[in-house]
Amino acid sequence: MEQFKGTGVALITPFTTSKEVDFHALERLVNYQIDNGIDYLVVLGTTGETATLTKDEQEHVKAKVVEVNNGRLPLVVGLGGNNTRQLVDDLHHGNFDGFSAILSVSPYYNKPSQEGIYEHFRLISEASPLPVILYNVPPRTGSNMAPATVLRLARDFENIIGIKEAAGDLEQVLELIKGKPADFLIICGEDKLALSLVLAGGAGVISVVGQALPKEFSDMIRLGIQAEPRGAFKSFYALMEGIDLIFKEGNPSGVKAMLHALKISGLEVRLPLVCASPELQQKINTFVSEFKK
Repeated sequence: MEQFKGTGVALITPFTTSKEVDFHALERLVNYQIDNGIDYLVVLGTTGETATLTKDEQEHVKAKVVEVNNGRLPLVVGLGGNNTRQLVDDLHHGNFDGFSAILSVSPYYNKPSQEGIYEHFRLISEASPLPVILYNVPPRTGSNMAPATVLRLARDFENIIGIKEAAGDLEQVLELIKGKPADFLIICGEDKLALSLVLAGGAGVISVVGQALPKEFSDMIRLGIQAEPRGAFKSFYALMEGIDLIFKEGNPSGVKAMLHALKISGLEVRLPLVCASPELQQKINTFVSEFKK
């Protein structure tokens, strides 16, 4: 599972001014990650506004990333939801050529019990043709995957290889790191906690800001993995303001504003999201200008 250690990024889906998928910008974005030291890419996650893409658009985005990547980095595809039966069917019939793992979010809205979460992922594990990375993000799903449930899944299913943990609870992260099987990956899902998680023994991060500042962010995580906290925290403190800014009005509006400032892609998002406000865009532009000096 070494390929999923370090810095992964949750790619945005760039849109044109007419709100169509901007495949030219997507190509620039993928190459920008590869050229600047990112370790793997995550396609069709929350940051990719997957909920607003048609099935056809999703397949075209996957195909474009696979084409541009051309085997250079491992690829992870997001596939999660709150209809277990539909997900099992999607796993049986989906096209996963070019991908190395699936990232599957804990069921949202339904608020299942811990046993319901376990049974959901048991069926996902049994149906999946690829290794599975769990994704715990209570602020979005409305329920938390308890460490005991995560560790039970880690022990019971060999193809459940890790978790993207985004509960924002460092104590919960430490409990997972302490109790996990040796080869199970604890991956941070929050940019501000990523370095702390890595220094505590975690495997790395699936980042949002990392796709805008890939070299700086991935270098920071590598220093953390190499147990060089002084240099790592120096980098982190330089990045802190940017991390705060991109989440100020929600994700991915903020990171799209930063990528726009870097001339990688546009500002556009699809409703119900709206673009970053002019005030936030100006603050992000100023941060990028100062950061890149």
